[in-house]
Amino acid sequence: MIETVVSVKLPVRETLKIKKNSLHPDEMTGKEKRICLVSGLYGDELGGQYICGEIIKRIKEDYDSLSGIVDVYPSVNPLGLDARSRSIPITQEDYSTVFPGDLTGELGEYTAAKLLKDMEDSDCVIDIHSSNIFLQEIPQVRLNGDADQRLLSLAGYMNTDLIWIHPSTTVNEGSLAYALNKRGVPCMVTESGAAFRIKYDFCRQIIEGVFATMKVLGIWQGETAEPKQAQIVHDDGIHYLNCETNGLFVTHKKVKDRVRQGEVIGSITSPILGAVEEEIIAPVDGILMTVREHPGVTEGSLIARVVGGAWV
Repeated sequence: MIETVVSVKLPVRETLKIKKNSLHPDEMTGKEKRICLVSGLYGDELGGQYICGEIIKRIKEDYDSLSGIVDVYPSVNPLGLDARSRSIPITQEDYSTVFPGDLTGELGEYTAAKLLKDMEDSDCVIDIHSSNIFLQEIPQVRLNGDADQRLLSLAGYMNTDLIWIHPSTTVNEGSLAYALNKRGVPCMVTESGAAFRIKYDFCRQIIEGVFATMKVLGIWQGETAEPKQAQIVHDDGIHYLNCETNGLFVTHKKVKDRVRQGEVIGSITSPILGAVEEEIIAPVDGILMTVREHPGVTEGSLIARVVGGAWV
């Protein structure tokens, strides 16, 4: 059932509507668990749109297996989606900085408060992201350092390659995940792929993880794939590679590739000189969790992240 969660009058006789598709068993007992799937906080992240649509399609194809409530919010920043913008076009607000919002506030704060209210009795919320135009990311769950064991356990079912634990001091206090977790609602963030693109194999990986998570919550009784055992990593296990020159980044590797210490990951070339200005070297043995997608770079641009150590 399609429901309008937020409706706001806009200039020129237009109305902003944020909608969800609420799927639940035909016969309700009142004791059903509930999961919320959110995408589109940033309007250029299209992978989450695809993931949400495919999950709804799969549930409809096997509706008898649904034993809980699945609320899908495919586009919580519809104006940003229309404009393919990471902000709210009218106010230029970063939508990941305005939660928990304010019912008496401006557009971003008001809609954030209404969304939060609609999700606050959930048993789990998954906020689905697709990185940005610059970086390709390995499928991962991101949690803050003070996440409780219940949330960490749920993250293990998400079928991602790694679970990245961020220090609590670096977590964005205006994000949806932070606001929900502060209210005792388990919320995790997934990242995979890159903005403006749909990396279908990564999306399918996340989709299988969502169904595995729904199954352990008692929301889905159908068949699910065995989730991958994700490596849990902290900041001290991640090596950042930034360039020291301007030019074009030419990559020799892709995300998920294994690298050896001293191996060349890519190079920065100067078009006017027709020469390699810098080589990007792996600092340790490990796996590429992030690789630069946009070739244009300036001094200090992030080129890659390498996860060192054993890979599960």
